[in-house]
Amino acid sequence: MWPDRACQAYPKTLKHPESRLFPLSVAANPELVRYYLQAEATAANYGFINRLLLAELLRWRLRQVFGDVEAPLVYDLPHNITLAEGAGWVTRKGACRAHSRQPLIVPGSMGAPSYLLIEKGNDRFLRSASHGAGRARSRFNMSRKGVDKTDSALELTGVDCITWREERRIEEAPTAYKPIQPVIDVQVET
Repeated sequence: MWPDRACQAYPKTLKHPESRLFPLSVAANPELVRYYLQAEATAANYGFINRLLLAELLRWRLRQVFGDVEAPLVYDLPHNITLAEGAGWVTRKGACRAHSRQPLIVPGSMGAPSYLLIEKGNDRFLRSASHGAGRARSRFNMSRKGVDKTDSALELTGVDCITWREERRIEEAPTAYKPIQPVIDVQVET
């Protein structure tokens, strides 16, 4: 919905960006920008509550299996969000905040490890860090007819995946994601 709204609000006299990413101007469209930020904040709040609920379900199960164990929240950081920083705004798509000395989780996939890093707060990257390696194949592409959905083709051999919907297992298979190691190498170098 929002890409369509941003496209409609884009000045008709300007050539459309090749990226098909249409920036919204606060000066030209203050109400649209305000509604967008409200919608994004609502989605971020939903994500926070969802993560909190999943963590609590995990704690409940751990207590069932192991008795009274502690499982405190260590860290929670949103990604894919627009935040006011300095005199402007920073939109991070596929990225999260990475200020100096801030812990950061760079998630892998079902077939790759995740990493816990301490950030350097690199201004060159707007104090941002990758939130994973990104998708190599879209969810739609992974679920299309004709795609080899065997465990070996999806790189799921030996991977336990608990889901209510088989298509989620296919959409999130290791072959759907780019390799994580090059992303980690860049994070460590910079």
